[in-house]
Amino acid sequence: MSMTTPIVDFVRSYAKSGTSRLHMPGHKGQKLLGFEDADITEIKGADELYEAEGIIAESEANATKLFGTAHTYYSTEGSSQCIRAMLCLALQAAPAGQRPVLLAARNAHKALLYAAALLDFDIEWLWPAPEAAGALCSCPVTAGQLEQALERLSGQGRTPFGVYVTSPDYLGGMQDIAALSKVCDAHGVPLLVDNAHGAYLNFLVGGSKHPMALGAAMCCDSGHKTLPVLTGGAYLHLSLKAPVQDETAVRNALALFGSTSPSYLILQSLDRCNRYLSEGYPLRLYSCCGQLTRLRRVLNEAAAAAGSKLLLAVDDPAREPLKLTLDAAALGLTGTALAEALRKYAIECEYADPRYVVLMFTPENPAQDYDRLEEAVAAVCAALPGVPECPEPEGDTFTALAAEAGPVCSVRAAVFAPQQTIPAAEALGRVCAMPTVSCPPAIPIVVSGERVSPAAIELFARYHVETVAVIRE
Repeated sequence: MSMTTPIVDFVRSYAKSGTSRLHMPGHKGQKLLGFEDADITEIKGADELYEAEGIIAESEANATKLFGTAHTYYSTEGSSQCIRAMLCLALQAAPAGQRPVLLAARNAHKALLYAAALLDFDIEWLWPAPEAAGALCSCPVTAGQLEQALERLSGQGRTPFGVYVTSPDYLGGMQDIAALSKVCDAHGVPLLVDNAHGAYLNFLVGGSKHPMALGAAMCCDSGHKTLPVLTGGAYLHLSLKAPVQDETAVRNALALFGSTSPSYLILQSLDRCNRYLSEGYPLRLYSCCGQLTRLRRVLNEAAAAAGSKLLLAVDDPAREPLKLTLDAAALGLTGTALAEALRKYAIECEYADPRYVVLMFTPENPAQDYDRLEEAVAAVCAALPGVPECPEPEGDTFTALAAEAGPVCSVRAAVFAPQQTIPAAEALGRVCAMPTVSCPPAIPIVVSGERVSPAAIELFARYHVETVAVIRE
């Protein structure tokens, strides 16, 4: 099944027409970088992203069919725009007569905090169980844990307007979306999923593992993270469970957080991706997953030959298949040190922290990328000074953080308060203002409106957070 590409076709036709461009943008189609002739604005026939009824609507309909959703909408400003719009829509169905509250897993991207500041809602956090804690990017939530949290809020006379989880997370961990969705359905609460890293999950041979196929009410995908889409290209997916179905309301929510000048380059890449996905992509994805399975085995064999007692390549069928997560502790290294060693072999990772290195593959990676990584890891193993020592168990700092964390004021009040930036080591007892974490992973250790605790100070040092924005005293 081959998909139409109405946006691409229109822009190409316009570029070839020789029309005098007496409209924006200012480059007038003249090639300074080489792609300007394909960069247009909302001229006649080009449709409008937030009032789509022509070629954009047709292209989104193609995406809707591919993802099997009730409706899929385009974003040209990443999943961040979709997250804010998704929460805005969920808020429209929030229980009346109470301050709105969202139940969310703690490893949320800072886009959630920005949404809370702009939309003015509170967040009740779901923390990992003590035995599952230990990484900033991870926060596994069980169905039983979610059930208890919802019952606890109900006992307080509070009903959240949504449950929000990140899946997959930055390390490749995936929530049990099917189980969580059943709990949410039983309580009449929509499940909202930040699926920024998992757009491809709908196309796995053997069955979709996409949140929309597993029962989520709404989710966002960053097309550009795992599909051949330009940076900024993303999807907002709605199921029939979504609390708002009205198309105008959805587009208005997206427009509220989006530019009035959406990129037609990004729209074309989303449009063209539809055809790419319809023309044998599942088989290419299957092949890529197979190559990564082999690569994990080879890397783990190399680490074992060097004397490691730990798996170097994290290998778990419950994890998403396209992320290759390396546990640098298997080699007696930190994640940042291993990432720096790989750079010497012309390999740039997606993310590195004190323990892990994350490498992201797609079917677009050439064979040389697999070979280069295999050779680089072999060289790193050969250069080790001796048998890698197993790391000492880390203190239960994340469990301590969960016990110490608590709001002093709302996220909105903290974000818009007068603030100053101070050294993180001097922030004990101060109230966090704007989250000052870089991307990746853009996951705050301390949330806006929380007081900086001793555990937070320890984690700042571990994750090399040097400064913190706090409310001015």
